[in-house]
Amino acid sequence: MKVTKQQIKVIFAVLPAAYRSDKELCADLIQQFTKDWDKTSTTDLSFKQANELIERFGGKAQTYDHWGKFDFKQTSHRLVLSLVNQMQWQTYSQKYRGMIADMQRFSEWLKSDKSPVKKPLQKMNSKEVSKIIVALENMVASK
Repeated sequence: MKVTKQQIKVIFAVLPAAYRSDKELCADLIQQFTKDWDKTSTTDLSFKQANELIERFGGKAQTYDHWGKFDFKQTSHRLVLSLVNQMQWQTYSQKYRGMIADMQRFSEWLKSDKSPVKKPLQKMNSKEVSKIIVALENMVASK
């Protein structure tokens, strides 16, 4: 899972001022912390790595509020899953050895200003879910 915007904000809040003002110094820190020389930005971090970095500098680890959880028994939720796949919002899963719907990306979309309903999928009523479906269908059609 990728780093969230909230984690990036917290990272820059807990980092010493020298790292915040110097991009090269920050890039060196990320490389040394991850032991991966291809990672030079906070956006390259995984969710877990970002939390470890936050804790290393004295901050509190963030929990992920997953708005994309769905009930597979509900037809409308299965349609949402299908539309997420049609949008090509997919990620590789080692568990399933293939591409699966990127529910983190969908979750972040639900939280964004682009979503017609800003609440977790499982807390939506049928009218709100239908608004999400219409929005996703329009996005698929315009692709």
